[in-house]
Amino acid sequence: MFGPVAELLGMIKFSHTLFALPFALLGAALAARDAAGWRGSWRDWLGILLCMATARSAAMAFNRLVDRKIDAKNPRTASRHLPSGRLSVASVIAFTTACSAGFVLSTLLFLPNRWPLVLALPVLIWLFGYSYAKRFTSLAHFWLGAALMMAPVAAWIAIRGNLAWPPVLLGVAVLFWVAGFDVIYACQDAEFDRSSGLHSLPSRLGVAGALRLAAICHGLMIVALIGLGLTDSPPLGAIYFAGVAIVAALLIYEHAIVKPDDLARVNVAFFQVNVGISLGLLAVGVTDLIF
Repeated sequence: MFGPVAELLGMIKFSHTLFALPFALLGAALAARDAAGWRGSWRDWLGILLCMATARSAAMAFNRLVDRKIDAKNPRTASRHLPSGRLSVASVIAFTTACSAGFVLSTLLFLPNRWPLVLALPVLIWLFGYSYAKRFTSLAHFWLGAALMMAPVAAWIAIRGNLAWPPVLLGVAVLFWVAGFDVIYACQDAEFDRSSGLHSLPSRLGVAGALRLAAICHGLMIVALIGLGLTDSPPLGAIYFAGVAIVAALLIYEHAIVKPDDLARVNVAFFQVNVGISLGLLAVGVTDLIF
């Protein structure tokens, strides 16, 4: 019984939920802090965790379904679960359907705040739309960034039922962060994308040009994080801004270890550094809010 479950979780790289979940939790923490105390109930926090896990799982599984024939042609991805036959198309369709239904049902935890339920279907459509983006636009990396941008924004809406600058700026930071590291990751497939007629920034700009654009994106991320610290009410303090400085240092390191002529350490930059950024920012952000 556990074998197929392990294969499904491996297919969607469930551990990569660590990229977006900390930003959703930080968005929720920002929303929960109030001049009169702390907002939100256990149902809100449980709903945020369930929505994040199910929405990301549904989107990743759908992406693997849509890309299975492309993955089979790419030597780097030919061993993935669907091209290699470790999972069947029917099982992945069932998993995607179950996760999608779980996402919608999880929004019921936020009632009487109806916004999460109302926005559930549009969110899923946007998430699923990313899987087709590289077929017609080189801006697919920013589509993915916008998908993860919704995490802190949605968490704020779930708790407060409205929108404000802090979650928007945190979302903008996530957008440029994700777009930047997705461009770096896509550099591995620049030649394949070009020969297959797929649109990606590395295939269009070349690896060197794509890495420069990724660096600009990450610079804009830092600007957005500084803006968040200054616009939150009351403004965030020294602990948060020290964390932003550390994030900037990690991003500099990320770009230092990936060179146009040496992509051997892309996976280190993609997973280890970025998980450190997301978890670290959550830690300093929540610490600053509490103290």
